[in-house]
Amino acid sequence: MGSMVLQLDNIYKDYLSGKMVVPVLKNVCLHVEEGEYVAIMGPSGSGKSTLMNIIGCLDEPTKGTFLLNGKNVLGLKENEVADERLHNIGFVFQTFQLLPRQTALDNVALPLIYAGVSKKERRKRAAQALERVGLADRVNFLPTQLSGGQKQRVAIARAMVNNPKILLADEPTGALDSKSSIQVMELFQKLNEEGVTVVMITHDSDVAHHAKRIVYIFDGELSEERR
Repeated sequence: MGSMVLQLDNIYKDYLSGKMVVPVLKNVCLHVEEGEYVAIMGPSGSGKSTLMNIIGCLDEPTKGTFLLNGKNVLGLKENEVADERLHNIGFVFQTFQLLPRQTALDNVALPLIYAGVSKKERRKRAAQALERVGLADRVNFLPTQLSGGQKQRVAIARAMVNNPKILLADEPTGALDSKSSIQVMELFQKLNEEGVTVVMITHDSDVAHHAKRIVYIFDGELSEERR
């Protein structure tokens, strides 16, 4: 294990509904070290999506402290937050979110455009990322020519291409059949063994049990039950 990549302390998130204050996260504390594989598990409405958005720097807590890779992200300007997000977090969504008219290679290379990487280097790194997820033979395929499991592997390659500190996966097998789900979970395990820090949000205990540590969220409160 290495340094702390995620430090959330006393995180609260409230929403306003009319004049009512609705608490969504209550005093959440979560520390994740480099190289960990953590599942955050809870039913829908438990606050796990809100927590994911805070971890992913897409939303800010009402109060609390949040350090990403040792840096306080809550004091940063919007463009600085976007920069931290680009370099530190690789997102994997349930719905893949691939661009339909772009090849697998171009989809994977996308974050590198924002990072200002040259075209030649982008193509090289995207091809390496696709190879890493077992899709070296699919670089020029469009998403419509790929199965669900292959699309999710392209999405994982895209999330990994920038060598982020954290791979953040939201219900990564939610849209997949059981065979593809198993392959995708095996891929997460392999990446974690290679040193990638994985934080996965799920309501599915089968999926959660692939992780090395499970944290439970219920009614906006986090509790640890290590296995």
